[in-house]
Amino acid sequence: MIMTKATIFGKGNMGGAIAGILAAGGTDVEHINTSSENAIVNGDLVILAVPYTALSDIAGKYGDQLAGKIVVDITNPVDFTTFQLAVPADRSAASELAAALPASIVLKAFNTNFAGSLVSKSVGQNPTTVLIAGDDEAAKATLAAVVTAGGIDAIDAGSLAVARELEAIGYLQLQLAVAQKISFTGGFTVTK
Repeated sequence: MIMTKATIFGKGNMGGAIAGILAAGGTDVEHINTSSENAIVNGDLVILAVPYTALSDIAGKYGDQLAGKIVVDITNPVDFTTFQLAVPADRSAASELAAALPASIVLKAFNTNFAGSLVSKSVGQNPTTVLIAGDDEAAKATLAAVVTAGGIDAIDAGSLAVARELEAIGYLQLQLAVAQKISFTGGFTVTK
């Protein structure tokens, strides 16, 4: 079943790019600004297009509203003062979020994509692919369905434990872009 309503926290480049993909596939999208105090989360699919440091605040403020919903963490947990990953090697931002939201279905996705490749729907000559990790097969299939309905590919990357590896890939891609070895309109791709 394709979700018809999604809530996206964050209206930056990634929030806008993801909204464009979802809307192109027929999903109704609403945005919540992270500074909102009393916002209502209407979507059954919730995308957290915010910095890693905002996750705990959102979980604290909106945890009750997120119960029973698919919550997608797109963050790359980078400490921008040291430019290193900010979570221990045996954890991920997604696993921390899942622990903070035990009544939600947490997925990791979009963190290995740049906004530019979501908008263009391509990375070089290849289609953009969203890698999805999570422990709920139906939730992963639902997210994959709304993504592919929007015109890009999606691959089930495995359990939520794989989020650590996805975050490492996202971190490497970000390092390469910051060093101007790849562009923010490019990035890694998956060919089938």
